[in-house]
Amino acid sequence: MTEASFQAIKPGLRVLISAAASGIGKSIAEAFQENDCKVHICDSDQRAIDECLASNPMISATFADVSDPDMVDRVFEDVTSKLGGLDVLVNNAGIAGPVAPVQDIEPTDWNRTIAVNLNSHFYCARKAVPLLQNSGGGCIIFIASSAAFFGCPLRSPYSVSKWGLIGLTKTLAMELGPSGIRVNAICPGSVEGERINSVMQRDARSQNKSIEEIRQNYLAQNSMGTFVEARDVANMTLFLASSMGAKISGQAIGLDGNTESFSL
Repeated sequence: MTEASFQAIKPGLRVLISAAASGIGKSIAEAFQENDCKVHICDSDQRAIDECLASNPMISATFADVSDPDMVDRVFEDVTSKLGGLDVLVNNAGIAGPVAPVQDIEPTDWNRTIAVNLNSHFYCARKAVPLLQNSGGGCIIFIASSAAFFGCPLRSPYSVSKWGLIGLTKTLAMELGPSGIRVNAICPGSVEGERINSVMQRDARSQNKSIEEIRQNYLAQNSMGTFVEARDVANMTLFLASSMGAKISGQAIGLDGNTESFSL
């Protein structure tokens, strides 16, 4: 049994994961695939899709920017064609957004952050619900952030988008519970990988500090002094989609070593 294997997962679950050709999304996709689920991904990076499918030939994919509702429609056409329905939707799309005082943030940067981090989750959820209802129930999992629990100076678009995801989670859990659809949000802290490395590099430049100083600042924000691994997020996703998570809905679940503060 691999680290990502989880016996409570029902084989054959039909799963869609957005932004899943690399990073956290890829780890989640591979975890479901290793547990004999039928997995479809979408991503806006064709090269990453090609590399993902080369190493995971049982996974299917659609090129799409899920901040575009027309592209989301295309994703769900492919899901219906390739999977024949849907049992689990994992909304993973997200970007860091600008780092600046609010008066210096350009509206285009604000809009892009909200479009990717919040609007895309709505676009995918609204298309997934009829498929999940046809399946007799299922689950929607939003990948949010520990930023959803705190204000974050200089990161207003990112913070607002993640807080918005919690509102969407709580509301849809109430709305869809009678249909047997569970809705939860996973709120990771800083996740090891290229994305957090690029954020720390940007922070180091803007604050005239070393990468190591910035890294230590991030580590000091949680009680365990640790970053999260992508596999940790994948394991939590498996749990929520499994029979062991059958009564969990409407929750924003911290996966962050207990974040005490969220700041630059």
